[in-house]
Amino acid sequence: MPRLTLIARVTDGLPLAEGLDSEKDPEIDQHKAQAKSLFKKFATQPHPHRSERMSLDSGRFMFHYLTEAGVCFLTLTEKGYPKKLAYQYLEELSGEFGRLYGTQVDSVTRPYAFIKFDTFIQKTKKLYMDTRTQRNLAKLSEDLSEVHSIMTRNIQEVLGQGEKLDSMSKMSSTLASESKKYSSKAKDLHRQALFKKYVPLGVVCLVVLLVLYFRAKFYS
Repeated sequence: MPRLTLIARVTDGLPLAEGLDSEKDPEIDQHKAQAKSLFKKFATQPHPHRSERMSLDSGRFMFHYLTEAGVCFLTLTEKGYPKKLAYQYLEELSGEFGRLYGTQVDSVTRPYAFIKFDTFIQKTKKLYMDTRTQRNLAKLSEDLSEVHSIMTRNIQEVLGQGEKLDSMSKMSSTLASESKKYSSKAKDLHRQALFKKYVPLGVVCLVVLLVLYFRAKFYS
């Protein structure tokens, strides 16, 4: 069954809504932190490099997510929970969320602006709790080709790549900053070299001119 449900804006990872769970489970809290890290990674990842749907292996649990109209819908399930039902669940959330709040997503600035959507999340989650109900068995018997094509990766691998990208970005920024500093220092050194080279010559010329001037003035 879906154990955790989070909805966030893709462009900046801002959490928009969450399936509130009355049970306090430290393990689920840990996976919630992983989910938020994923949202931050999506925010820094160019669109062509980001999969619209993906399942992520995280120990005895699986993350499943889909993105639609700039919003990421993510759920955490036990590893044995059917992938088909997980995505059917997310699609139902996506459809209703888009209908209610689709035009407001880009304008909100505060986290969990649509927390009232939890009511729909809880109602829908109950429908997907038991995989053996007639409703869910019918969904499982539908065409599975689309689900089979969804990539499955390891959560640590995905987050690790994000950390590498962040590290490379920081390194690039540092190198650019250092390059500017060295360029500025090189210009200063060049000016100092010109000063040392031409100032003594200028002084000598000035002295010669002064001597010639006074000689012409007093001895003419």
